Formats: sequence, structure tokens, C-alpha cells
Amino acid sequence: MESKNSPKVKKPRKKRVPKEKKPYYVNLKEFLALIQEYYKDDENMVLINQLGQAIYKIATGLSFAPNFINYSYKDDMVGDAIVKMYSALKNKKYNVDSGNNPFSYFTTIAFHAFINRIKKEKKHRDMITQYQESIFDELQEILPQGNSSESNRSEDQYDSE
Repeated sequence: MESKNSPKVKKPRKKRVPKEKKPYYVNLKEFLALIQEYYKDDENMVLINQLGQAIYKIATGLSFAPNFINYSYKDDMVGDAIVKMYSALKNKKYNVDSGNNPFSYFTTIAFHAFINRIKKEKKHRDMITQYQESIFDELQEILPQGNSSESNRSEDQYDSE
């Protein structure tokens, strides 16, 4: 047994390893600088490509949020978000001088685009379901219930014997 007075051996500390950058990460300061430069010169194709990549990263990163990850039309949601964010950028909707976070501004646009796509898909699914139910009801009226003509014929055969 060890005595209470024996010195404790300290474990060596593990060195911290810097985390790798996530593939959908957008640097806030760089994003704001790109937007400011784009608003000054909106014909610069390099800026447009860099802003496009940032917008794509925002939309794709949001699509991995727990409330959006399991939708089968996730690609449509991302596409709608990119279009909405690009049109907001093209129309210069973001106020650079406001001091607000551009990342949160464009993420909010993407979030609402996702919600709108979900509503459209739900409406589309409801219309299809309603159509299927109406066709089913029509077929129920047209077709005889339980093949009653065959069951009557078999009863007649038994009665005649």
C-alpha cells in the first residue's frame, strides 16, 4: 500500500492540437471585406467568385443543421438559399455601415429560404395526397365492393345443387 506522504506522480499534459477548419466555415472579417469591395466595384469577377463560394458555404453549412438534415429535397433548399442570398447581394440589401454581422444576415436569408422550400414541398405533397384520395374514392364508387358478382354466383351454384 502507498503511504499518504508519498509524492504523487503527475501525468504529462497533452499538447493542444489546433482544430482543423471546417469546410463550411466563413470568416466574418473576410466576408465583410469582400462585401464592401463588391459594393464599390460590382464588376470584379474575382470578388464575385469569392462571394459566391462564401454564400455556398453558408447555405451548405446551414443544411447540416439538425432541423434541416433529413429532408430529401435538401439540394433544392440549398439552391433556393443561394439564389436568395445572391439576389440580396446583387441588390445591395445588406447595409455595410450598420455594423451588423453579415454572416448572420445571410444565414437568416438562407434559413427563410429553407423554410419557404419546406412549405412549398408540403403544399405539393398535400395536393398529391388530395388527388390520390379523390381518385381512390372515385374508384371505390365505380368498382363493385368485394367482387359481389362472383360471390353471388357461387351462392347460386350451392343453392342449385
